[in-house]
Amino acid sequence: MARKSTAVLAPLHLIYGIYAWSIFIVLALITLIVALVTPGLERRRWVVKTGARTWMRVAGLPLNVKALDTVPDGQCVIVANHASYLDGLVFTAALPPRFGFVIKREMAAVPLAGAMLKLIGSEFVERFNRSKGAADARRVLRNAVNGHSLVFFPEGTFSTRPGLLKFHAGAFTTAARAGCPVVPAVIRGTRQALPASGFLLKPAKIEIEFLPPVVAEGANEDAALELRDRSREAILGRLKEPDLAAT
Repeated sequence: MARKSTAVLAPLHLIYGIYAWSIFIVLALITLIVALVTPGLERRRWVVKTGARTWMRVAGLPLNVKALDTVPDGQCVIVANHASYLDGLVFTAALPPRFGFVIKREMAAVPLAGAMLKLIGSEFVERFNRSKGAADARRVLRNAVNGHSLVFFPEGTFSTRPGLLKFHAGAFTTAARAGCPVVPAVIRGTRQALPASGFLLKPAKIEIEFLPPVVAEGANEDAALELRDRSREAILGRLKEPDLAAT
């Protein structure tokens, strides 16, 4: 019976996946064209946010945002677990346009996505070249000190296995030196919608839950590590997935 059910569902999933990606490409092209002729960073972010929300709605990926009111009105750094290539798009749909994203540099070369990310002021960070990575980190820090609110995925990547990887310190060093709170967030459902091991989208309910801000005194390394550990503990407690830091 299980094999028969799988055989029936597989073609339906294929049809849905083709439909969802086709709609994505059309809407992404329209959004990119509109963003290219839209003046002002915040206005371009509104355009991309609207495109992201429209696609999720049309593609049948309902988004539930919980406790957005815990995000301070002033400057802050948001950190979240990373489960799928959809995560950045989902946060774009959920957050007000004052937020920029800090993303691995490889994404800059992805067609459509790379151009869109540049238009909305994303910060690209080199992961493999230490010298370039340090220069990118200094640039991100300067922007944070100047009052920019940023979104990080501190795991830096995601795994085919459910669970939370170790956190890199960059987001928390940035928050400590900028003197702003860190807001942990948990994203659910994107791993089911677009698994790391596949390329076809699947229908799924997606949820972002914002947790209470974390604050540490001081701008030194100890403050950054405290922010990292407390944020990761908060996310792990709500995520209900294995701790993969030691693996």
